[in-house]
Amino acid sequence: MTVFRDALGVPHVRATDHLSLAFEQGRVTARDRGWQIEVDRWRSAGRLAERIGADGVEWDQFARRARLADTAQRAYARLADEDRAFVDAYVAGVNAGLDEDVLDASVPHEPWSTWVPLGIMLVNHALFSMFPRLLWNEHVRLTLGEDAIDLFDSAETASSGSNAWALHGSRTASGLPLLAGDPHRMIEIPGVYQQVRLACDEFDVLGLAFPGVPGVQHFGHTGTAAWGITNAIAHHVEVFRERLSPDGRSALGPDGWAPVARHVETIRVRGGADVDVDVVETERGPLVLDGISVRFPARVASDVGFSCLLPLLRSRSAQDVIDALRGWVDPVNRVLTADADGTVLSVDAGLVVTRSPRDRRLPHDAWSEAARPTGWHPLAEPAPVLGVAVDANEKPAAASRDHGRAYVAPYRARRIRDLLDTGGTFGPADMAAIHGDTLLGSADELLGWVGLADALSPEAAALRDRLLAWDRHMDAESADAGAFAAWRTEVAVLLTAHPALAPLHAPHGRGALLDLWLGVGPRVADSLPRLLGAAAVGIDGVAVASEALERAAVDSDVSARWGSRHRLQPVPTLLGYPGPAVEAVPLSGDTDCVRCTASVPGVSDRSWRGSVARWVWDLGDRRRSRWGVPFGASGDAASAHATDQLGTWVAAETVEVVTDWDLLEEETR
Repeated sequence: MTVFRDALGVPHVRATDHLSLAFEQGRVTARDRGWQIEVDRWRSAGRLAERIGADGVEWDQFARRARLADTAQRAYARLADEDRAFVDAYVAGVNAGLDEDVLDASVPHEPWSTWVPLGIMLVNHALFSMFPRLLWNEHVRLTLGEDAIDLFDSAETASSGSNAWALHGSRTASGLPLLAGDPHRMIEIPGVYQQVRLACDEFDVLGLAFPGVPGVQHFGHTGTAAWGITNAIAHHVEVFRERLSPDGRSALGPDGWAPVARHVETIRVRGGADVDVDVVETERGPLVLDGISVRFPARVASDVGFSCLLPLLRSRSAQDVIDALRGWVDPVNRVLTADADGTVLSVDAGLVVTRSPRDRRLPHDAWSEAARPTGWHPLAEPAPVLGVAVDANEKPAAASRDHGRAYVAPYRARRIRDLLDTGGTFGPADMAAIHGDTLLGSADELLGWVGLADALSPEAAALRDRLLAWDRHMDAESADAGAFAAWRTEVAVLLTAHPALAPLHAPHGRGALLDLWLGVGPRVADSLPRLLGAAAVGIDGVAVASEALERAAVDSDVSARWGSRHRLQPVPTLLGYPGPAVEAVPLSGDTDCVRCTASVPGVSDRSWRGSVARWVWDLGDRRRSRWGVPFGASGDAASAHATDQLGTWVAAETVEVVTDWDLLEEETR
């Protein structure tokens, strides 16, 4: 077993067989991302507070109640022998790496259990589903009424998502396919994805992996086949309003009262008193909150998709990738895959709940007919791509792929198609212009209200004219983009405080963990165009736009460049443990730009969500493929590779992968 490094410190792992390779992947991950994977291990077990104190209690309560560890253990027990051996080898490598590099001399290394990688997979997706949005819709129903749900929850809900696109060989310089894209998640430091290459006698794969999980899950290139995903925004979990008996031992279901599984678990809190958690599970699923249960497909199936990991690494064709993903569970992904024979395929992977669109908007009463198990749709057959395919979380054109309800607004998808339809052929380096595009798709819709504003002061009228003449690009150096942001902030503030929406400010009672999804400010920021047009609930969009112009016109920041307001603010994942630090660098882009650096107007223009990796897979020659992450290969603050990719990421650029072993440096340790 040997580990090589490229100039960016990316590990290229080489072994004779796949089990030795898994061991070494685990070992090198423990050395590069030790604190990160330990934190995720504790999160998966609901033991974060045991390490970091009271700040971890709320997460631990959720993890225990959602049964994350138990689900991972069940799924591990159901693995086929070969898949279990692959996971076991990875865990053995993690334990070896953590033993070699002691993270905290005051706390002995506690060996990982073999189920932990499955738990970490669950942690990465536990709040990635639609269930927090369903809870928001329930809050709207209870405060504003059911008719108001569509103001915030529709087929074009503006929010950051992910990008992926595929070019058939007829559209590329090489004559063979190109795949490219960038996943959008919280911009965590260390990053949520780890660049890695895994090579043995059987396969040689490079891609992006979740630290703590073996293989390459979402984005990979095997040399002759490649794939990438975006979230399908599918309705794949179910949420239920539960009614328990006075003694808490039964729950009311569609067939009457039925016993619940119930026990108490104790959370150890570092530096504080223990906290007991009442863990309850009905026939529908675990009660993740008081009175609310969630039916997770991974728990129902006792499967987190690990049967896909080895087949993905072994894929030699696009059809192999499709076949590998037939065992995918959660979340539902749109997959683009291509191979060196020129085939390009598009497919949805995962289990989708069988519900009508109308039944995807709110929790169901546990005692109603709607609470009966509905089953899930498995992977459909793939569709060939003969020109260009774009996935950006938008509502799909084909009804057969319409698995959700609250899709992302189509701005990014339309813009990527426009950029790819300009004619000519494309090479890998040309993808930077698409990754870095800053046209704000939602600008025209919002500025339509500016054009209607009248009876303005001279200062506000000048700002109106300036905004209407603006080119709609959110470039960091643009003062006009900064002026637009100043006006948009005022719109969001006014709408958040609008009397028509005042009932929304009633406490949601779901805990701070869900504030990001249930806070009024963020939900208003996602819905500005629809709220400005919500005359039916008493909102005068022209009056709001006009007042926002008056306020912004006298704002001292109205002449500031966008980058002075819009700066990087990554989310620390090490929670009190030593991690890399970065400056609040100015950023181009915004939520609805292809260069997604999302912000929350009215709350903050800082960016904490957006592109967490960029990738370009060339099926003509893998050596021309490109990639990049926001920070670096290492989670160690002292490492030269902790943040050495930040400048490239800020510029929305990527670098060529290095696959020639002679150009890599062999590790001596």
